[in-house]
Amino acid sequence: MKKRVLVILIFALFSNIFSVMAQTNPEDIAMATDEYQDSFYESLKQKGIENYDKAIVSLEKCIKLKPNDAVAYFELGKNYLALKDYNNAQSSFEKATQLDPKNKWYWLGIYDVSYETKNYPLAIETIQKIIPFDEEYKDDLISLYMISNQYDKALATINEMNDKFGKSEDRDRYKMQILSQGKYQNSEASNLIDKIKKNPKEESNYTDLIFLYSKSEETEKALDVAKQLAKEIPTSEWAQVSLFKGYLDTNQSEKAINSMNIILASSKIDSKIKHRTLNEFLIYVNKNPQYAPALEKAIGYFDNDPNVDVAKEIGKFYHSKNQFENAIRYYEKDLKSNSDTDRETNLLLLDAYTQAKQFEPMTKRAMTMIEVYPSQPQFYYYAGLGSNQLQQFKNAKTVLEMGLDYVVDDVKLEANFNIQLGEAYNGLGDAKKKEEYFLKANELLKKKK
Repeated sequence: MKKRVLVILIFALFSNIFSVMAQTNPEDIAMATDEYQDSFYESLKQKGIENYDKAIVSLEKCIKLKPNDAVAYFELGKNYLALKDYNNAQSSFEKATQLDPKNKWYWLGIYDVSYETKNYPLAIETIQKIIPFDEEYKDDLISLYMISNQYDKALATINEMNDKFGKSEDRDRYKMQILSQGKYQNSEASNLIDKIKKNPKEESNYTDLIFLYSKSEETEKALDVAKQLAKEIPTSEWAQVSLFKGYLDTNQSEKAINSMNIILASSKIDSKIKHRTLNEFLIYVNKNPQYAPALEKAIGYFDNDPNVDVAKEIGKFYHSKNQFENAIRYYEKDLKSNSDTDRETNLLLLDAYTQAKQFEPMTKRAMTMIEVYPSQPQFYYYAGLGSNQLQQFKNAKTVLEMGLDYVVDDVKLEANFNIQLGEAYNGLGDAKKKEEYFLKANELLKKKK
């Protein structure tokens, strides 16, 4: 806001400095060698050392000598503004514009006052009078529309400026802020669709529309736009989104993998589209396991993704399909790449170990996790279960009895602890204790029903 307005506060006197400007800085006007000149220079000197009251006295002398001198009124306005005397500052700037309405610096004085006093309607009215002198002041107008919540006008002006001068960081930020409110997305989508019709070879319009649809969870519409982009600009990275889907549907595996790798490596393509692409390839690999190495490579693109733990999610996918060996591989990959002590991933891994009957690594990991989470009963249970399966009954008994103390309000887990304790005592040859724990387990299971 007001990126250019403050420039008026630092103009020098000498006209040769500003000779390249379209309009003459008011302070550059040559003065006659008389009392007026002396008073005007005195005002500039006093303003320079921040004696604004004295500067005003000198300028009032100038105005008495030349009542219709716009420059003196402009300088008077600047001094009043420095004193935060906004009413007199505005009156002085307005008088300058009345005397010389074609000088943009005088209008900028009024704009400066209106901004300082948060009189945004006046600021908008004033900046619209400045724009004919310099169209780039429309960026200030956009800021004013944003401040006053006139998002329709802001969005229209942003699109106009983007078309004429190219995008800017500030405009992109404002546009994202506006489009975060759903009611403006339809108008922006319509705007982008019209642009695509007028210029089907401009890639940015497609990508903006894809991003808009993706952000509003309209993934199918985003893919339709990508398909249209692929037809018009087949070399585009975004075009690969549509081509990838087509290659999968027609079982052109190598081409699909190539497109997928381009998508996942792209810095332009939205992460939601990347996740969808990987998920579709995962489903394909489940039916065509010979392409598992390509899936392994694809996961590497998500190593630094803060939003989705991809390896874990693939592990869950295989887990749900009872493909426990595959699930184990991805859970282990996730733990190696991220936090080795993540509670959820370790519990999933321990269950997959159990289902795959891999009791040795299961027991080792469960014992390690007990050290990390000493009050989490699930880890004691898996350590006891694994020890029983490895016929390490004494270790099973010890760890299960320790863990049972942490079981609270979980009847099923408590019953499983008692079953494993029964197995441990059975292995140790204590039939009485075995029956005691099996009976407790049976009572708990009945209670659960």
